[in-house]
Amino acid sequence: MIDAYSWRTSNGRKLHIVLEELDLEYRLHPIDIRKGDQFEPEFLKISPNNKIPAIVDQDGPGGEPYPVFESGAILMYLAEKTGKLMPQDVERRYVVIQWLMFQMGGIGPMLGQANHFRGQAPDNEYGVRRYTNEAGRLYGVMDKRLADHEYLADEYSIADIACYPWLQGHEKQGQDLNDFPHVKRWFEAVTARPGVQRGLQVMADVPVTPMDDKAREIMYGAKQYERR
Repeated sequence: MIDAYSWRTSNGRKLHIVLEELDLEYRLHPIDIRKGDQFEPEFLKISPNNKIPAIVDQDGPGGEPYPVFESGAILMYLAEKTGKLMPQDVERRYVVIQWLMFQMGGIGPMLGQANHFRGQAPDNEYGVRRYTNEAGRLYGVMDKRLADHEYLADEYSIADIACYPWLQGHEKQGQDLNDFPHVKRWFEAVTARPGVQRGLQVMADVPVTPMDDKAREIMYGAKQYERR
């Protein structure tokens, strides 16, 4: 049994999708990051960087409960636990790992910044321009890769699962999938997978808490935060 601590974010959806794709038994524990649940002491014992998602594998190594934080590490752990979605062959395995790190180091942070500046600080022209352009560059990297690969690695893997939820917000990031035809083909193929469809429904009916001033201070580190 996997105890899954998550919320309705791109990183959270990675966990939801991989659990469904791997057909793992799990219990969901919503962590409402808009209310500051991620700073509760019990959650910090599992995820010391106060980020979702996190898991506790109740049947971890040696049969003992085993916590894992950081979404990329969680995907690797669950893939290795089940022997699925990541090849055992060293060369093919590291193709997956490289594209997983591409998501962790580029897609997530840069597309997240594009979402932030375009949605929360649109008057910051430098931030909007910088991160919209960087998002487009990263989409281009993926498009070039997918021009001659069905998936990011040699087969469908945790690398695709890691990237996919972030690209769901392509319009908010100032990107048009028609400009990246190979990404569009890949995006539609991943969307059509039954496990992905089930993963996207996880927490779909959980109401989103409006973010008040205290929550904004927690999220953005500012006592006064106004959306302009």
